[in-house]
Amino acid sequence: MTGAGAAALPWPPAGPAPYPAEWSRVPQLWLVQAPEAGAPLDMSVLDEGERGRAAALRRPADRALFAAAHTALRRLLGSCLDLPADRVPLTRLPCPGCGGPHGRPAVAGPSGGEVHFSLSRSGGLALLGLAGRPIGVDIERVPGARMAEDVAASLHPSEQAELAALPRARRPAAFARCWTRKEACLKATGAGISGTSLRTLRLGTGPLPAGVAGWELTDVRVPPGHAAACAVREEEPSGERDRSAP
Repeated sequence: MTGAGAAALPWPPAGPAPYPAEWSRVPQLWLVQAPEAGAPLDMSVLDEGERGRAAALRRPADRALFAAAHTALRRLLGSCLDLPADRVPLTRLPCPGCGGPHGRPAVAGPSGGEVHFSLSRSGGLALLGLAGRPIGVDIERVPGARMAEDVAASLHPSEQAELAALPRARRPAAFARCWTRKEACLKATGAGISGTSLRTLRLGTGPLPAGVAGWELTDVRVPPGHAAACAVREEEPSGERDRSAP
C-alpha cells in the first residue's frame, strides 16, 4: 500500500459494514464531516469517558465533530463485531515506551486482536481507519506559512532541507504531508509524538512517502486544505504464518 492517493469513503456508508475478509486484507478508510452548525449533539452511544472528553472541548464545532467521529467509529466497530454501538468495549494498549496505559486505542477482549482502528480529527473533518492489522491514520488542516516554518524545526534534518528548497508558497502543503505521515506511523506503533521521534523518523515531504521497514504507508486523498496519511503493519508472508502456527 506504500504510495500516494488512497481513497477514503464518505461516512455514513451507502451499504452495510465491510466483511472481515475485506478490512483484514485492505485497510478501510472513511471521512466524517462535521455536522452543520446548530445540529443536535448526539452522544447517546458514547461512554462516560468520551462524553467527558467532548465536554472538555471549548468550541461547539469541535464538540460536534468529536461526537460525530466517535459515534461513527462505534457504529462501524459494532457492525463489524455484531455488537450494539454503545457496547463496544474500548481500551488503551500499554505504551511501547514506558508500559503505561496510553498506547494505541483498541477493542478490549478477544476481538481486540482481530480488528484494529485509528481516528483523527482536524479542521471540521475526521478520518477513520479499520484494518485486520495495527493501523494509524492522521488528518491535518494545512497550516499557515508561519506555523509551518516554526514547526518544521522539529522534523528530520533532510526534511527541513527539502522544505527550505521549495518556494515559500508550497511549503505549508509539503509540511502537512510530512507531518501526517509521521503521526500516522507513530499512532500505528503506539509510540506517540515526541521531539525525538519526529526528528529521527524520516518520511519525506515530497509527493511520495519514504518507505518504513515493516509498515505500509500511503497518503490519503482528502478535500483541499487538508492532508492525510495511513500506516498499517505489513502482512506476514503466508509461509511465516504457517511456520509460527502451533
